[in-house]
Amino acid sequence: MVPKLVSSLLSFLLALLLSGIATVAAASAPEQPLELTQGSVTTSVDGVKRTGPVELSYHWDRQHTGRPGFATFDLPFTLEAAPQTPWGIFIPRVGNVFEVQLNDALLQVYGDLDRGNDADYAKAPIYIPVPGRLLKPGENHLQIRLRADSGRRAGLSHVTIGPAAQVRTELFESAYAWRFTGSVLLAAFSLIVGGIALALWLTQVETGADGRPRREGIYFWAALAEFCWAVRVADGVIAEPPLTWGVWGVLMAICYAGWVVSVMMFGCHIAGWGSDRRFRWVRWPMAAIVAGTAIFTTLALQREEPMWLTGWLAVEIVLVVALVSAFAIATVRRPNTEQLLVAGAALVTVAFAARDWLVIRLSDAYGETTWVRYSSVFFGVALLLIVLRRFHAATAQARGSVAALAEQVAQRERELAATYAELEAAARDQARTHERERILRDMHDGVGSHISSAIRQLQSGQTSPGDLLRTLRDSLDQLKLSIDSIHLPPGDVGALLAALRYRLEPRLAAAGIEFEWAVDEVDPVDRLDAQTMRQLQFLLFEAISNVLQHAQATVLRLEADMRGKTVQVRVIDNGKGYDASQVPRALAERAGAIGARLAVESRPGRTVVQLAFD
Repeated sequence: MVPKLVSSLLSFLLALLLSGIATVAAASAPEQPLELTQGSVTTSVDGVKRTGPVELSYHWDRQHTGRPGFATFDLPFTLEAAPQTPWGIFIPRVGNVFEVQLNDALLQVYGDLDRGNDADYAKAPIYIPVPGRLLKPGENHLQIRLRADSGRRAGLSHVTIGPAAQVRTELFESAYAWRFTGSVLLAAFSLIVGGIALALWLTQVETGADGRPRREGIYFWAALAEFCWAVRVADGVIAEPPLTWGVWGVLMAICYAGWVVSVMMFGCHIAGWGSDRRFRWVRWPMAAIVAGTAIFTTLALQREEPMWLTGWLAVEIVLVVALVSAFAIATVRRPNTEQLLVAGAALVTVAFAARDWLVIRLSDAYGETTWVRYSSVFFGVALLLIVLRRFHAATAQARGSVAALAEQVAQRERELAATYAELEAAARDQARTHERERILRDMHDGVGSHISSAIRQLQSGQTSPGDLLRTLRDSLDQLKLSIDSIHLPPGDVGALLAALRYRLEPRLAAAGIEFEWAVDEVDPVDRLDAQTMRQLQFLLFEAISNVLQHAQATVLRLEADMRGKTVQVRVIDNGKGYDASQVPRALAERAGAIGARLAVESRPGRTVVQLAFD
């Protein structure tokens, strides 16, 4: 009896131990995410409700040909035990507006289910944290109610629920980085490239053959392409558009078409077709792409029939393939770096666009992301490299032009310097010639006239030796003064009077005439140039010579002073005087020639000849 009791007790303890081990093992086993793909759906389209099983993903536009409506997805799942860690829900794509409930508790609301064509939350992946108290062992029920707008890619992808650390980190953050953060970076990159291209288009201006300013078209189309694509990609992060859905949808489609056309026009300029009249026909299919996109997008949205836009996109892809093929053939025939870059980017983009058209527009798959948005990076890099390469070449050419122009200017400066040197030498020669002519003229008018007078005196036989000697001395003095005048500074009256004193004082002393010097310091007279200084010299010499020959004076006084800004020069003697009303003709003519005011005062014992200069 006892052995049997002991055996039973041991069996009980062993079972209890094994149960505890199993419980601990179950508690320590890592929790795994659950992917919810099956359930039921209740739809309401045009007032008609239908309920049936569903297997996610669910593409609304494909299931209901683009008609708007409502859907309620019921997704049951089973848990063996209550979660020990925080959980979360990851939905790659859902929209357009929706709410999420778990076990009849509202978790999150995105947008207003009562307002159509408003916000659109299908553009970014969704993560919803789950409070631990809502999950329970056994059956659980996840419900997602949504409102679908026509043509906005509404629906529901597969849903994953599980530990937050795995669902958020491994699934949501990666998808968010590709779709949301990637869109932001792509838009920023396009804006930077577009800004650079636009700045180059505005600043790089050349003068055409017709004399009009001309800008490089390649920069314009590069800028337009990048700006269109920046707006189009930015739509991926705008859940609440600033315009109504119809206008906003058409605008986004036009931006896409504008990017396509601008890239094609950029390629045409790279291939040299932009200025070739033979390829002007290319503009018409480009314009048709933009116009057709606007028209068929409007039709698709107004009629709530996405196939209008799907059909047009097929036509657009055919047109683009034709243009890209022509460009690729031209590149193969005459390859260069720029065309190879554009051709490679174009071929990749066309392939991605065809894939997107098949997967996004035709297949029932939901949750897929377009690939074209990422292939645009190839175009952006190609555009940037080509624009910078063109700018570098233009800058190098400009530097070469500036260097050539600088060399031409330097050559012209050397030629001008040589010409100026020749002119200066000719001017010096001409000045010397004029100076010789002036000296000869002065000698002829002064010295020559005195020698002629001496000859006439000798021929008459009636002159005395003293008169003849005075005439010859006048001739010699005038010759010396003519030579002195060569070195007289223009306007320096004081220097001129000093030269007269130096030449004539010995002769005055020999004639028994006492010389008095009363010359103050006087300012230069600006208007007395070299020629005028010589006239002034001869005028004063004439006045002093008259004293020597006719005045019978014993004293001659030379004065000069300033009266305000006026320079006054006076020749005063104590001779017998003469009729002051009969001013010697030579004095009057020379004073008028130099613009001096002449005043003569004469009586026995005092004669004054005064000159004034302003």
